[in-house]
Amino acid sequence: MSSVKSLTETELSHNLQQLSEKARSTTEFIQRLKGMSDKVTESCIEFERLVTAQCEALIQAIHDRREYLLEAIRMDKDTKIRILKDQQSNCTGKLQQTTGLIQFCIEALKETDSAAFLQVGSMLINRVANTDMTWHQEVTNAAPRVSPIVDLTLDDASVLRAIDNLNFIQMKPPLPPAIIPEDCSAENNSVTVAWQAPSHSFVEGYVLELDDGSGGEFREVYCGKETICTVDGLHFNSMYNARVKAFNSAGEGEYSELIGLQTAEVAWFTFDPVLSGGPGSGLIFSKNNATVSVEGWEHRVALGSVGFSRGIHYWEFTIDNYTADTDPAFGVARIDVNRSKMLGKDEKSFAMYIDRQRSWFQHNSVHERRVEGGISTGSTIGVLLDLQRHTLSFLVNGMPQGSVAFRDLYGVFYPAVSINRGVTLTLHTALDAPQMDYF
Repeated sequence: MSSVKSLTETELSHNLQQLSEKARSTTEFIQRLKGMSDKVTESCIEFERLVTAQCEALIQAIHDRREYLLEAIRMDKDTKIRILKDQQSNCTGKLQQTTGLIQFCIEALKETDSAAFLQVGSMLINRVANTDMTWHQEVTNAAPRVSPIVDLTLDDASVLRAIDNLNFIQMKPPLPPAIIPEDCSAENNSVTVAWQAPSHSFVEGYVLELDDGSGGEFREVYCGKETICTVDGLHFNSMYNARVKAFNSAGEGEYSELIGLQTAEVAWFTFDPVLSGGPGSGLIFSKNNATVSVEGWEHRVALGSVGFSRGIHYWEFTIDNYTADTDPAFGVARIDVNRSKMLGKDEKSFAMYIDRQRSWFQHNSVHERRVEGGISTGSTIGVLLDLQRHTLSFLVNGMPQGSVAFRDLYGVFYPAVSINRGVTLTLHTALDAPQMDYF
């Protein structure tokens, strides 16, 4: 009997514990409901303030528009009064002239000397006839030049309809967009990011942000309605993190999840005819802008299609044709280099110019460090831009041409050459950088 009681007590205790847990959770739920009631009151008070402010702004806009319309009426009134005054002044002057002529004629009719009257009679007859004719044209048949009635109507029907339709809409900031990884890609030094609109959200636009490729701060790179964006001009061999958020008139939503996109380790590029000066440069490009030549004897600079500010980059030129006694120059340049001078002649370019026997390094028209060994048709020139060490070096037929040519290179640099008649070059890119001894 005691064992049955013990089991009953245990079962009752267990049931009471479960019921107590439910009572406790219900009490917490009630407290949460009370807290939500307070938040509802606070939210409604704030919303009332916002609606009042919006309505007051609409009322102020009506007041401002009323002043604009009243000013238009006043300007119309002033214009009409000015026209009427001008017409009145003209008529008054005409009346004064006619009255004077009438008085003069009356006095002439009183003249007793026939000879004297005959001297002025014909003239007075012509004057009176002409005045009568012009009077008929200018005064008798004249009409007011403007209407005294305001010929305007205030079109307020659309505004009244808009006021009648003024109501609430269900609006909240949109949910985060979803990145579509299979549609995202990285090519060379550009990345493409694609996303889809958040469901059950009204979206007016998107903001795409990228970091600096080294885990630094994010920056805005696109704002608009499209759901795909390609960003060019990034650093090579860098991992870029991208995120996107949606917005509407209620505010901005949360960011999407991050996606990492790795730009190319080595750069593929060609010559850029536009950056090189366009059709008037005299440069001739072929083989999908990989080969360049020029007809004239003056040096012309050809620039590559990408600029570098980070990483290690190596490219080569093969000498397809070298038949003249000239000095082609190879190196890098800033975007605003002088394209009508030999590379290295201004402060915007760093170059090695070379002939059949030797070469020199040149920057800002200062050339130094002559190195023996030249080029001929079939030779290869290598350019190594190391922006980790901020140096520029050259190779001829796979061998270093002297020591490091330039140091302390900071900023954005474009691959560049300068050539004139008798030289044809072909550019080769996406090459692994050779190992060099820096001394």
